[in-house]
Amino acid sequence: MKVAIVGASGAVGQEFLKVLEEHRFPVTELVLFGSERSEGRTYRFGGRDYTVRRLCHNDDFKGIDVAFVSAGGSTSVEFADTITKHGTIMIDNSSAFRMAPDVPLVVPEVNPDDALDTPRRIIANPNCTTIQMVVALKAIEGLSHIKRVHVATYQAASGAGAQAMVELENQYRQLIEGEKPTVEKFAHQLAYNLIPHVDVFTDNGYTKEEMKMYHETRKIMHSDIEVSATCVRVPVMRAHSESVWVETEKPVSVNAAREAFAAGKGIVVVDDPATALYPMPLETAGKEPVYVGRIRADISNPNGLTFWCVGDQIKKGAALNAVQIAELLIERGVLKA
Repeated sequence: MKVAIVGASGAVGQEFLKVLEEHRFPVTELVLFGSERSEGRTYRFGGRDYTVRRLCHNDDFKGIDVAFVSAGGSTSVEFADTITKHGTIMIDNSSAFRMAPDVPLVVPEVNPDDALDTPRRIIANPNCTTIQMVVALKAIEGLSHIKRVHVATYQAASGAGAQAMVELENQYRQLIEGEKPTVEKFAHQLAYNLIPHVDVFTDNGYTKEEMKMYHETRKIMHSDIEVSATCVRVPVMRAHSESVWVETEKPVSVNAAREAFAAGKGIVVVDDPATALYPMPLETAGKEPVYVGRIRADISNPNGLTFWCVGDQIKKGAALNAVQIAELLIERGVLKA
């Protein structure tokens, strides 16, 4: 299968290379694309070196079966027709097409059938915080319809890109050395701090990141579920954490919820508070599943449950989910391996 990665030099682009290799994705030919700045860089995959080409409006995508795109929303919008005009399926990691009615928004563990209806040859990869939450919510939805979710996120520096991760490391070094920390990728110093501000604020007082969780969850789950989120940037390198409160139509016991999580696709339960076992970003970074723990009844709501979940933002929150979409298309016969 001929595969392209657009935005190959970024954090997610680099993770695409790792995941494709880890999953032994059937790549017979690989083409890497990037900006003028990254043109000419070389990356190793499958024992070979590949050189990044500059993304241009031409016929470079002719013959390419699937393109994994993570180069920002404006690039996705500008180049969507160029990428798809010869039949390439574009799996897009930006927010550009997520809420378009003719573009499916897919998490394979939750709504795999949506990936089969692609009139524009585009499939959108959801926001990282939404992905890990809906993987967990799917397990509960099977027990009783979820009416309402309140969620507080604790989002790693990786969500702001590779340079944001470097900035966090540099801030710690600068502070230790008595220097003023560099602040460019975040609204404030992130080292030794929390910032209740991810993405830009909207007129209703919520950020775009928080509103993504509302709208995307409803689209993915085909549900009238109500979601209220507060998204917080924390000084963690690359795994997001979420504290989730769920209200269901019927009461769901803690034991039933725990069993549903344990049986859920893509979920690992780590839940033994008596021995201090619960998911933590330090231990889940670089791993594929969504980890769930601290499962308990919501003492303020007879139909409520609360739990804690952690997932690697670059992996399941971005590159892995996109590769799993492509694997699903192969399994369903849409892509020919």
